[in-house]
Amino acid sequence: MFKRSQALLAIATLAVLAATGPALAQLPNPGMEIEEGRTAIVITDPQNDFLSPDGVTWGVVGESVTENNTVENIDRLMRAAKEHDIPLFISPHYYYPTDHGWKFAGALEMLMHDIGMFDRVDPLSLEGFEGSGADWLEQYKKYIKDGKTVVASPHKVYGPETNDLVLQLRKRGIDKVILAGMSANLCTESHMRELMEQGFEVAVVKDATAAAKLPGYDGYESALVNYRFIANAVWSTDEALAALKN
Repeated sequence: MFKRSQALLAIATLAVLAATGPALAQLPNPGMEIEEGRTAIVITDPQNDFLSPDGVTWGVVGESVTENNTVENIDRLMRAAKEHDIPLFISPHYYYPTDHGWKFAGALEMLMHDIGMFDRVDPLSLEGFEGSGADWLEQYKKYIKDGKTVVASPHKVYGPETNDLVLQLRKRGIDKVILAGMSANLCTESHMRELMEQGFEVAVVKDATAAAKLPGYDGYESALVNYRFIANAVWSTDEALAALKN
């Protein structure tokens, strides 16, 4: 009964604050302290199909990518990871020919299959990979291919439940994640949710991501709400770099 009364009081308080204006309707801001040996940067899907003007999704994500300066902000995070010796993890998205034998799919999942997004010819072959939509954006390769960056196995829908990212983080004693990448309300948000459920602290870098914009649907704005409701912290790239430096 006491806990129920507390919950009702909290809901009533938020309702009163909201009624007095958005400036007062503030959620708690737990924050996240970066600790050496326990913190990593995780980037989801830093691939051509999302971030290159030649990518298959550029027509719907390009505006958001440009507005947020997403390509450069991801670059800044990767560069900072190397400068400050913070482990860098990549959680990529690949589809192989056998994945196109699935019998059902969600809306955006179906679209990705239809347009050949992230397609590779084989799990073990790199034939045709270089410069393809599934390949890394060219400017990121110097960070990803340095022999130190951990590239997880591919996630297949949106979240890390289907790859080994969590295992790779746990095996290195990491329990704090600075999260960025593509796209905001799909893979990035799904990674945030699962990592939080797995007991990680997560800070999302809000301008090092972007999302599709369609008539009546703004994936980026949707993601910002959920980041603020769920994550330990929501930073700009400048704020993330300052935290890393300090």
